[in-house]
Amino acid sequence: MLYIIGLGLGDEKDITLRGLEAIKKCSKVYMEAYTSLLSFGITSDGLSKLEKVYGKSIIVSDREMVEEKADDMLLEAQVSDVAFMVVGDPFGATTHSDLVVRAKKLGVDVKVVHNASVMNAIGVCGLQLYRYGETISIPFFTETWKPDSFYEKIKRNRELGLHTLCLLDIKVKEPSLESLCRGKKVYEPPRFMTINTAIEQLLEVVENHPDSAYSKDTTCVGLARVGCEDQMIAAGSMEQLLTIDFGPPLHCLVIVGDTHPVEEEMLQFYTINSS
Repeated sequence: MLYIIGLGLGDEKDITLRGLEAIKKCSKVYMEAYTSLLSFGITSDGLSKLEKVYGKSIIVSDREMVEEKADDMLLEAQVSDVAFMVVGDPFGATTHSDLVVRAKKLGVDVKVVHNASVMNAIGVCGLQLYRYGETISIPFFTETWKPDSFYEKIKRNRELGLHTLCLLDIKVKEPSLESLCRGKKVYEPPRFMTINTAIEQLLEVVENHPDSAYSKDTTCVGLARVGCEDQMIAAGSMEQLLTIDFGPPLHCLVIVGDTHPVEEEMLQFYTINSS
């Protein structure tokens, strides 16, 4: 049996009772460590917190392991109970759906234990979940690579009056381009996109689009460390949010669409004082 277990958004205490029970009966426990992270990251100290609460040794699974060597884990799951822990909810990332497909093809039974995800916890800012359009991802730009396919999605959402949740890039154990050219992987330090960088890139992109789906005056909500004790929420124009230090990761951004009076009332609690 393969258990895919959501850990929630904050720390080791956010796991559900059902998830904890599943982990305790598994012979091996893996933790996905590249699409998101808990408040304490994946440091040795952070892992020891998880291991202490869950009562199990944890194997950290990076992108390579999950996308290239997952069959080894699935073969183990054919003969014993194996847990694969995911920050947030198991189906918050495409990779985890792929893992289920691969397991089914190998005849491995799969049980999923759900938990909170940024996709529903984003409601904390007061914007109603059913008033969101398509979610977008914003990647880190480079000098030679500045993809802007997300622009059309933002434009469509705004034409419909819908809010847009922007998930910001995470780089964990990414090989450098130079090392790939040399044929020997050398990994870059972890990087987590800030709200500030996301807005800078959004404004850079809109300059190339005369239809201007948004501008520096467009209202947005910046959220950092959603679900943690020190979560931070600030609402204001893109230009205003550029001046805010949102602190440590993870960050996300909402581009606000048309608002209902109840939404506006909630947003007031987080709105930056322009004076």
